[in-house]
Amino acid sequence: MAIPNEKLQQLLQEISSKAAFAEQQLNIVRAQIASKKREERKLQLSNKELSDLPSLTPVYDGVGKMFVGTSIPDVQKKQDREAEDCKKELANLDKKLQYLEQTYKNSTEHIEGILKRGG
Repeated sequence: MAIPNEKLQQLLQEISSKAAFAEQQLNIVRAQIASKKREERKLQLSNKELSDLPSLTPVYDGVGKMFVGTSIPDVQKKQDREAEDCKKELANLDKKLQYLEQTYKNSTEHIEGILKRGG
């Protein structure tokens, strides 16, 4: 049983639009992952620098447009929470990346299959 050309063309168009959308989302997610990794690395480096400072060194934390004097342990706790949040977000982005890669792969396989059967 052959599929009519109109239906075949419509199906092909749907699948290719899904593949294009998945590819676009893949690029976005990859950029977000790179950004989160940079942020995580920045937090690691600043935490290392803070731990190398003497304990009585005055440090300041940014609050809006001003800076407030605070203790080194408080800043480190805040950065540890931010690093933990980064790890969670990276895990979620990795899951999303795997899903999108699978979607893109399936779409391209379907397109190839339709073209082989239709051609």
